Amino acid sequence: QVQLVESGGGLVQAGGSLRLSCAASGRTFSTYVMGWFRQAPGKEREFVSGISRSGGNTYYTDSVKGRFTVFRDNAKNTVYLQMNSLKPEDTAVYYCAAEKSPVIAKIPGPYDYWGQGTQVTVSS
Repeated sequence: QVQLVESGGGLVQAGGSLRLSCAASGRTFSTYVMGWFRQAPGKEREFVSGISRSGGNTYYTDSVKGRFTVFRDNAKNTVYLQMNSLKPEDTAVYYCAAEKSPVIAKIPGPYDYWGQGTQVTVSS
């Protein structure tokens, strides 16, 4: 069992930055692929970014490429999402998720554990 706790969300003006953190319980963090998803009101949960177990491979949805960076610290059982040049359309609840499979899935289904989410609001 893995418990995930996100933090770092908040209200920021367009063009600003936020860093989300996701702290995981347990000793097996490095064996999980980690993903970041977001869900805006009335919309489906969408993939934002994913990172491999070692951190050597990362993926991003097209709308955040060049603005967001995902990285992890396996010694601290934490994955991060650095978000720069934020836009109003980035407003959503952001979730981190852990996946046992070594493949970085870009849909929610394969992920085994989820955090409670953290709200990110970008004002124009």
